[in-house]
Amino acid sequence: MGDRRTVTSTLGFSELLDQRMEFFANDNRRDRMNVTQRAVQIENVRHRATPPSLEKEGFALVPHKSAITDFRDESEVERIHPAEIVDLLRHISGADHVEVTGRAILRFGERSGESGALDNSRPARYVHVDISDATGALFNAQSQAPPGRAIRRIARYNVWRAITPPPQDVPLAVCESASVARDDLLPAWAMFDRDGEVVFSFEAWVLRYNRSQRWAYFADMTPHEALVFKTHDTDPNYPSHVPHGAFDDPTCPENAVPRSSVEMRGVAYWYA
Repeated sequence: MGDRRTVTSTLGFSELLDQRMEFFANDNRRDRMNVTQRAVQIENVRHRATPPSLEKEGFALVPHKSAITDFRDESEVERIHPAEIVDLLRHISGADHVEVTGRAILRFGERSGESGALDNSRPARYVHVDISDATGALFNAQSQAPPGRAIRRIARYNVWRAITPPPQDVPLAVCESASVARDDLLPAWAMFDRDGEVVFSFEAWVLRYNRSQRWAYFADMTPHEALVFKTHDTDPNYPSHVPHGAFDDPTCPENAVPRSSVEMRGVAYWYA
């Protein structure tokens, strides 16, 4: 698997349209996007002397061994994984209370026959942030915070895990939050469709290319590691958003097992 420090690959960057941009979880033919694939350098940050952190870059790789034996077993995942994610996020964030939001999502690289065969199961080939500031504020207002407790801070996280062995043919690239200018973030609506109908939607962000952006990934992730990154934070002293997207690792052998991954989102609360 080698000592590769940086790879050059393409990521999907967006420009505004003269109509509302939308991307669909399943029927990508309905997307209204303006995406251009651009070659960028993506640093393998496993080699950094000081590892990236949630407090500085907005993302971190943490050791985390799940008790789940088969992530394709929905009942096992629903029974075990939410509590695992709550414990993980509480530990690494120091928050007073953590809730998971939504179900675990399985995704597969395009060489897998399962890519697109399940609900929302393709890797995202356009760089995006899961929620915009407006959506973050809306979700926070609707959130199930512990009753009777004054809240001073709310942060939202994505927990991403490769469940196939290394190396990954389609890893996840993340962008250091501080390297993203506000003008780089463009509104686009995330449309969650099933059987031709939009079940729910909300405003997210896609990313305009800027040469100042610093891109990173963790090569050769194992199922006993989790990539945790920030999607929103009410405290301006911390990173609040980490753009991310899938890319092809040009150093990965052609016969590598197609990447499978699972992600789950959580929200953390700090009491006043």
